[in-house]
Amino acid sequence: MDYTQVLILVISFIVFLSLRVPIAYSIGLAALFTLVVSLPLLPALTTLAQRMATSLDSFALLAIPFFILAGQIMNRGGIATRLIDFAKAIVGPLPGGLAFVNIMACMLFGAISGSAVAAASAIGGFMNPMMEKEGYDKSFSAAVNITSATTGLIIPPSNILIIYSLASGGVSIAALFLAGYVPGILIGLALMMVAAIYAYIKKYPTEKSVGIKIFFKRFIAALPSLLLLVIVIGGIVAGIFTATEASAIAVIYTFALAFAYKEITLNDVPSILLETVKTNAIVMLLIATSVAMSWVMSYESIPQEISTGLLAISDNPVVILIIINLILLFVGVFMDMTPAVLIFTPIFLPIVTDIGIDPIHFGVIMIMNLCIGLCTPPVGSVLFVGCGVANLSIQKVVRPLLPLFLIMIAVLIIITYVPELSLWLPRIFGF
Repeated sequence: MDYTQVLILVISFIVFLSLRVPIAYSIGLAALFTLVVSLPLLPALTTLAQRMATSLDSFALLAIPFFILAGQIMNRGGIATRLIDFAKAIVGPLPGGLAFVNIMACMLFGAISGSAVAAASAIGGFMNPMMEKEGYDKSFSAAVNITSATTGLIIPPSNILIIYSLASGGVSIAALFLAGYVPGILIGLALMMVAAIYAYIKKYPTEKSVGIKIFFKRFIAALPSLLLLVIVIGGIVAGIFTATEASAIAVIYTFALAFAYKEITLNDVPSILLETVKTNAIVMLLIATSVAMSWVMSYESIPQEISTGLLAISDNPVVILIIINLILLFVGVFMDMTPAVLIFTPIFLPIVTDIGIDPIHFGVIMIMNLCIGLCTPPVGSVLFVGCGVANLSIQKVVRPLLPLFLIMIAVLIIITYVPELSLWLPRIFGF
């Protein structure tokens, strides 16, 4: 490996980021600068353009715009309010009840929409004023909302798991979806535990218990939304349709649901489609440039050298996984999730498979690491959205965020070294 190319790749990427160049352009330009060292300018430009174009020629990637559209519809379609009411009926009477409601609603909405940003925005918009009115500290409410919103990226259906499947060379999407359930729920429960302790110390109020009649009424109201999870995941696991077909079904279902709830009209459709196109364009450009950078790194034999270097340090799976987790946590602080998965999966996956780690298990580990990065500055998109919705500065949210952040790392360690937590559901269904 020529270390000149590695230095050019790393330094140029850091320089572009420090100049506030959007991350997709930073990745693409860094890849181009590196390739120009080995090839003349015109072949380098042509090669990079070809790699970017062919990276998007994938049937599996077609699921992403559909799931983004479904998420946009849910964000406006009255689904969030019904899930919040249902969550209040279940966990509202517990100590720190409204914090529990926030966490549970984010888990449900994030899982249904597949978007942490949508969950932070939709649930935070409802829950933050409600919690403040009941005497909860505003910064604590925002911290709970920010961390719990990331659970929707682990609990399926999840766009980022589809991207990992693409980057890994074809790990089963259905198996990844099943593998995400237990880790995602464990994070939610861990966040609830911290919230309960915080609420007990601060003596926050609890919600009144609801009767069976009201509970049943709220459950029925939320049931159509919850059924989307059953339809999408059940259909994929049963082999009735692929993940891409499931995403199209999700759009049809959520449109029907939003119109049935009378929360959107035909006049809202153009703005929903426009927002979907904007989001999808950003995601697809990130995917294209990230795949191009990944190819450049492979062309320069960087993954093989990193693999050799790590295995030279130790061939102990415990040590290797510690090192990889630390690297991914660091990467998550500075890089958005999509390019991080596309760039680092080809680097680390061969290493972990060599030491006997299941690719499905590693996918969950990687996504959990990067989910934590979404809650940290300077690139933490969920952190910025959560603070924006709460109308707070990041500095005010950091202190209550720390214990929630640490418990997420604790769950990550457990998931890393107890693979059965991720693998038992896929094995039950024969994956």
